[in-house]
Amino acid sequence: MKHVLLLFGMLLFLVSGVYAQTQQVTGKVTDKTSNEPLIGVSITIKGTTKGTSTDADGKFKLSAPSNAVLVIKYIGYKTQEVSVSGKSDLSIKMETANSQLDEVVVIGYGTVKKKDLTGAVSSVSAETISAAPVSSALEAIAGRVSGVNITTTEGSPDAEMTVRVRGGGSITQDNSPLYIVDGFPVSSIDDIAPSDIESIDVLKDASSTAIYGSRGANGVVLVTTKNSKTGKTAVSYNVFTGVRNLAKKIDVLTPYDYATWQYERSLLATNKTDDYTKYFGNYQDIDLYATVQPNDWQDIVFGRTGNTYNQNLTISGGSDKTKFSLSHSFVKDKAIMLLSNYERQNINFKLNHKLYDKLTLDIGARYADTKINGGGANEQNEVSSADSRLKYAMIYPPFPVTGLTNSDETDDSFNLYNPVVAISDNDQYIHRKTYNLNSALTYEVVKNLKLRSEVGYDGYRNDQDRFYGTTTYYVKNIPAGDYQNLPAVIFANTSRNSFRNTNTLNYDFKKYINKDHSLNLLLGEEYIKTIEGTLTDVVHGFPESFTFDDARRLSTQGLANSIDNNFLPDDKLLSFFGRANYSYKDKYLLSATFRADGSSKFSKGNRWGYFPSVSGAWRISQESFMEGTKSWLADLKLRASYGAAGNNNISSGQMVQSFNNSTTSWVNGYNNYWAPSKTMANPDLKWETTVTRNVGFDFSLLNSKLNGTIDAYLNRTKDLLVLYPVPGTGYDNQFRNIGETENKGLEFSLNWSAIRKKNFDLSVNANINFNRNKVISIGGLENIPGKSDWASSEIGTDYLILAGASVGRIYGYQSDGRYEVSDFSGYDSATGRWTLKPGVADDSPVIGTVRPGSMKLKDIVDDGDGKVNESDKTFIGNTNPLHTGGFSITSRIYQFDIGAYFNWSYGNDVYNANKIEYTSTSKYNSRNMIAMMASGNRWTNLRADGTISNDPAELEAMNANTTLWSPYMSRFVLSDWAVEDGSFLRLSTITLGYTLPKAISSKLKMKGLRIYASGYNLWLWTNYSGFDPEVSTRRKTPLTPGVDYSAYPKSKSYVFGLNVNF
Repeated sequence: MKHVLLLFGMLLFLVSGVYAQTQQVTGKVTDKTSNEPLIGVSITIKGTTKGTSTDADGKFKLSAPSNAVLVIKYIGYKTQEVSVSGKSDLSIKMETANSQLDEVVVIGYGTVKKKDLTGAVSSVSAETISAAPVSSALEAIAGRVSGVNITTTEGSPDAEMTVRVRGGGSITQDNSPLYIVDGFPVSSIDDIAPSDIESIDVLKDASSTAIYGSRGANGVVLVTTKNSKTGKTAVSYNVFTGVRNLAKKIDVLTPYDYATWQYERSLLATNKTDDYTKYFGNYQDIDLYATVQPNDWQDIVFGRTGNTYNQNLTISGGSDKTKFSLSHSFVKDKAIMLLSNYERQNINFKLNHKLYDKLTLDIGARYADTKINGGGANEQNEVSSADSRLKYAMIYPPFPVTGLTNSDETDDSFNLYNPVVAISDNDQYIHRKTYNLNSALTYEVVKNLKLRSEVGYDGYRNDQDRFYGTTTYYVKNIPAGDYQNLPAVIFANTSRNSFRNTNTLNYDFKKYINKDHSLNLLLGEEYIKTIEGTLTDVVHGFPESFTFDDARRLSTQGLANSIDNNFLPDDKLLSFFGRANYSYKDKYLLSATFRADGSSKFSKGNRWGYFPSVSGAWRISQESFMEGTKSWLADLKLRASYGAAGNNNISSGQMVQSFNNSTTSWVNGYNNYWAPSKTMANPDLKWETTVTRNVGFDFSLLNSKLNGTIDAYLNRTKDLLVLYPVPGTGYDNQFRNIGETENKGLEFSLNWSAIRKKNFDLSVNANINFNRNKVISIGGLENIPGKSDWASSEIGTDYLILAGASVGRIYGYQSDGRYEVSDFSGYDSATGRWTLKPGVADDSPVIGTVRPGSMKLKDIVDDGDGKVNESDKTFIGNTNPLHTGGFSITSRIYQFDIGAYFNWSYGNDVYNANKIEYTSTSKYNSRNMIAMMASGNRWTNLRADGTISNDPAELEAMNANTTLWSPYMSRFVLSDWAVEDGSFLRLSTITLGYTLPKAISSKLKMKGLRIYASGYNLWLWTNYSGFDPEVSTRRKTPLTPGVDYSAYPKSKSYVFGLNVNF
């Protein structure tokens, strides 16, 4: 019994001691400088997940052991550790941190603090990405990353985003950067939900990109998805929904102007009115058309109110040993064009588990399922039919015309189809799936020595069904015999599977060197194998009444015209790489990388490419002679780098002749045959290499309120992989290593935290980028022509590359206005011909018949014949901007927040092909035109009494106040009149939000609640006459950027959203 009592007494003493060691701690957290209380400061007991946060007065209350250490964290301030030491009331002063410098930046196979960067890297945070109410992360960051030009090519729900990091060095090949998502190379990030992204880091110089070697020549975009975090399980739900409308319309001729022109055109063409009276009645009744209400075809086709719905649910949490994050995102867009919509689902999962002290397991999985309906989908490779989605909404008669606008009597020679029918006849459905699985084991062999082994799989499947109805160019020209003019479908399936294994060894030499020195070494090996193939099934001859849905459900009702099964040789890449980072007193920084890549795309002698780089930085602000600047200069760093990166961005199998396994009714009935590729093999291909030089400054001023970066660079790309024409060989072209290009430029970025108060803050961010592109050599070629082919072969070469000039220069004729009566010596009424005066250039070889009012072109080559012809073509525009950039203004006032984001481009030209087609009608009868060709603006030969005048004096008087030529032309002509200034300033996003006070949200069992309203693409300042100057529709070849032809118009959107955290 004594022993029991003794034991009980000891337990009672221990328990009372424990209670004595736990106490109630209160305190207040304030800003060290302003002494203002800080709201929402995180306070946790070190070594545990137990904690609290400060209230609206900066106060907190927490039960903690008397010997506990409290960890104090707050965004924008330095983290502190405060010992309780038996105190019951604490007064904590927090010092602002230079978050810009302490920010962690993702680099190749690792991370580094921004203050320790030696290369050129730009970063975008999750907060910036989520600010725009869009489904594409790239669209969300347009204009917000220095040195990166992001262009939305048109307004369709899945519009392609072109990304150029410092211009890009290739000529005929894609200049897109390499995308790395959580360490895995992918072809695109279009299908990644913006809400799943933690950060986007863009590596711009070779000291940063050389670690990726083979595909880093055009820059590297590193995407890090949101990671799991230690702590209680947290739930975050974000949802927004809204509407979208057509951003701009273009005026077309009124019914009266349209009917008047049709009458004049009929007389000019035949000297008779039969064509006119057949459809429009007697000219004497022309005034009746002044009261006819027009059909607004733009409104009918693109004017519906679209809607968007976007939601994301994330669950994350865990302990010190196991952390997880799981999210699901859903996007559904009803686009502004009829029959057009977009839907995407994303699942993202991450797990981090410490198997034991030295071994950690990381698992990541992503899945995306995207469905796109309608002819508005991205059609970058479509030539014959993509124009129908916009063209007929512009040129179709503005009112019903018996015998002309009803399908039973429409003559194909008019090339006029009801816009709604044209869209349904050019329909398509795309179903795209992407899968990604990554896993990694990290083992700490000894202290500071870590071995990491990663394995991953990336899968891609794209099913595209394309329907061609009876009104399309395709069915009128491609199928043979009885199958012409009947519906057809092309079923195409593309699959790509990539497998990756990466092993790295990272050692930090802290143990062997003193605190003044820091040395880190990384060694690695990587193997990637990609298997890719395309299966295409072309089916002709469906019953005439079949719709797209009918053809997809009953595909056996058509005839399988051809089946092509094209599997590329496996793309294999074996790499070895290393990096050394050295620092002395955090003042002198040095980094060196090396990568060797062996690619199966090249033959044995050229297979390996070697890509070294070196960079250094000097933190000038740490020098003793800078002591006097400490009051206003927080950091000043000079950076310099030099290095090489490679490019093997061509299809596999170029070393030997490839064949497609095809089935067709054209060759031996239905038997298989092997069809040779149209590209000639070249076993001598080798790496394209870009050498970069970069000098930059990073600075932080005024107690880190003003932070900025300045970079100057010079990039040279040699041994360009160019698709070279080889006429007379039986092949279309061949890849060759020829030529050299140069990109040089300046970049400036600035972040200013103008005001930081308890209830008010204001920040401004801005960047501006200058890039100059030049082709130094094209390997002895005289030029490299480019053809946009928007008018089939009628325009011919409309882009041209010469040594010493840039890529993207438009090639055509110079406009000289129009022919006036004074340019002619007389008119022969017997022949109906006008005679030009001596010395007046004759452009009939280009435009056709010349008469007063015809388009006039300059004869710039004095070859003595007085005629304008192909030799008079010259450079008439440059699609490269002088500079691009963006800026944002964000502010918080009490619980309200507001942000406005702008982006711009200046000095680039746009090739307005729409303008050419929509101002010319004699090639096809009965077309409507845009309003600039209205009566009073254009040349006319029509008298008030309805007769045609060819009297010189009368024509001069009739057209004294008109400025444009007659639209009566037999050919489309590209002149500088159709090349317009594409400069613009866009208010891309504006957002107003309100966050519920913590005192209220906590009572509602929530960590936080925010409601917001956003507008996207609300204002556009530009002189461009088209729908939108940010456009590029003829993207089948990189030689023809900046063409505006039948682009899907852009929309404005207005959304309302809710973000809640539990």
